[in-house]
Amino acid sequence: MTTPAAKPIDPGARELVSGLAARARTAARELALLPRGRKDDALRTMADALVAATDRIVAANNLDVERETAAGTRANLLDRLTLTEPRVAATAQGLRDVAGLPDPVGDVVRGSTTPTGLQVRQVRVPMGVVGMIYEARPNVTVDAAGLALKSGNACILRGGSAAEHTNRVLVEVLRETLRTLDLNPDAVQLLDAPGHDAVRALMTARGEVDLLIPRGGAGLIQTVVTESTVPTIETGVGNCHVYVDAGADLDMAERITLNSKTHRTSVCNAAESLLVHEAVADQALPRILRALGSEGVVIHADPDLKDVAEQAGARWVEATDEDWAAEYLSLDMAVRVVPSLDAAIEHVRRWSSGHTDAIVTDDRGAARRFVDEVDSAAVMVNASTRFTDGGELGFGAEIGISTQKLHARGPMALEELTSTKWVVEGDGQVRV
Repeated sequence: MTTPAAKPIDPGARELVSGLAARARTAARELALLPRGRKDDALRTMADALVAATDRIVAANNLDVERETAAGTRANLLDRLTLTEPRVAATAQGLRDVAGLPDPVGDVVRGSTTPTGLQVRQVRVPMGVVGMIYEARPNVTVDAAGLALKSGNACILRGGSAAEHTNRVLVEVLRETLRTLDLNPDAVQLLDAPGHDAVRALMTARGEVDLLIPRGGAGLIQTVVTESTVPTIETGVGNCHVYVDAGADLDMAERITLNSKTHRTSVCNAAESLLVHEAVADQALPRILRALGSEGVVIHADPDLKDVAEQAGARWVEATDEDWAAEYLSLDMAVRVVPSLDAAIEHVRRWSSGHTDAIVTDDRGAARRFVDEVDSAAVMVNASTRFTDGGELGFGAEIGISTQKLHARGPMALEELTSTKWVVEGDGQVRV
């Protein structure tokens, strides 16, 4: 059976993306030559400009939130979309944090002198033009622009339609700031055209766009990964686990589980599954489920945990295989008692999305085995899954969290937005 041919992309959309990419390429060449001081000054000025434009940004965001609320958008997605004054301030602070980080451009990754006297260096260089396709997370607009600028790249941003008013104002503020600093405003551009053809044109702009990063739900990511001809870094959904080992401190286990699940449910590093070793289940489950139940978390578990959940004041529903694989992004959590560390590791191997998985234990041997045998982008020992975040790990911000293994894995920040080139210096050598 033959696969039906894809519908041709509208020529107008193709022309639009090609124009954006050409202007971005010019800006990228200029950015690649900027010294760190100019870039850091720009980032700090952009941060100040965002704070000064808070009322304008929040007003635009209110339009988006009101429309999505009327459309019946789920509460967790509305949370991702919403920008408040403190969130604008936090986003601006992220730019200042990035300004304070070392500039990766020009770093020597390795170097040597060959027997023939050649001086060989592998140095970091910008990618060039980076495209971002993402859903209703307007903070990503600022994070992506800031990280791209610091690493010497120009960016083309395609945010979800749910945040169209917010993204438009954010990009206007950033571009206005670049103009006032006599920097090329085309370093930050918004692909602000309706319809899927514009997205398809960006995904297939091979040779015009150097790298494409999708950030959002599983459907968006898979569409970009499978349909794009531009090199793509796959960011992943977060079916994250907390495993409470036989050697766990139960006070710590309760804190970590509660924080991992309820601190912010709408993000990819929120825990979706809890595994508890049977040796501590009688003690651990009532208190942990009570804490989760008090926050309104619905427990998805096998029938033998129904009474424990209900006695703890938590709502219980019977789990299916879909629950073990689910990224709920809501006040729901799959819970299972496991007979051993081996069983916990096997469960994680089968069901984890490879994003972040945590073990709570005082047994160093168990922690070592979990770290060595769980193949995820981030593995936490006695810490919340919520720490898998560029800002929390000291990167200032992140452009996404990669669950693939090529080039970049885990939170992607400045170094992940660079490539390398080889510089070879001689004094007349020829190969014989």
